[in-house]
Amino acid sequence: MNELVFLKLGGSLLTDKTRPRALRADVLTRLAAEIAGALADRPGLRLLIGHGSGSFGHVIAREHGTRDGVTTPAGWRGYAETASVAAELNRLVVGALWDAGVPALPVQPSASARCRDGVLIALEERPLRAALASGLAPVVYGDVALDDVRGGAIISTEEIFRWLAPRLEPNRVVLVGDVAGVLTADPTSGTPTALIDEITPDRLPALMQVLGGSRGVDVTGGMAAKVAEMMALVQTMPGLAAVQIISGLEPDLVRAVLADPHAHAGTRITR
Repeated sequence: MNELVFLKLGGSLLTDKTRPRALRADVLTRLAAEIAGALADRPGLRLLIGHGSGSFGHVIAREHGTRDGVTTPAGWRGYAETASVAAELNRLVVGALWDAGVPALPVQPSASARCRDGVLIALEERPLRAALASGLAPVVYGDVALDDVRGGAIISTEEIFRWLAPRLEPNRVVLVGDVAGVLTADPTSGTPTALIDEITPDRLPALMQVLGGSRGVDVTGGMAAKVAEMMALVQTMPGLAAVQIISGLEPDLVRAVLADPHAHAGTRITR
């Protein structure tokens, strides 16, 4: 099967989001090897990989309030610094993928992205389409973007996926984080938690009240925003059966899910 999967590696998985620019190198190396293994298992598998900015971009963006808009000289310096550190993490991710044997191609979203009042309205997809057709795995990431109203803004990987999905038509979307899936409470809060195995539109309003944000610094809205973005995506994409949210801390799970479209793991967001 010539399947296209959008795969996101979460910033909270790749970095320690409580400390600036703190890469979890061992986790990244293992995940890169699992991705390479999945491509070897399924020669027809095509991947568009995205990753969050974690403690690289989020910390700087929050310092400067970049998501709320950019209007001052200091704000524009913060905008540029956020772009720089986000690209720094991208280079580390792409390097690990190449070391594992994945033909990864870095793609900078801010080079073509444009927002209007915080909403992504333009992003060039033709280089990504060409890369996929050539057997490469393009790697996008949470980044800054120019904004017609606010001056500058932040775009998350989920927002990028939502923009690209109708244009590239993935068969699956897999979001890989540092928890087993969507939980009923923050696992660090001391409150008993349970895994939500499936989220449907009728369950979404009640769940949004309890999902909350992410641990550490997250300027893109945390788990609640991710779930809302992905629900909107599956509802507008008839060819997309589900979005799957899984843990990247469980060894070999990413490889298993990429290799088997029917693997049962984590949380599924469906129509």
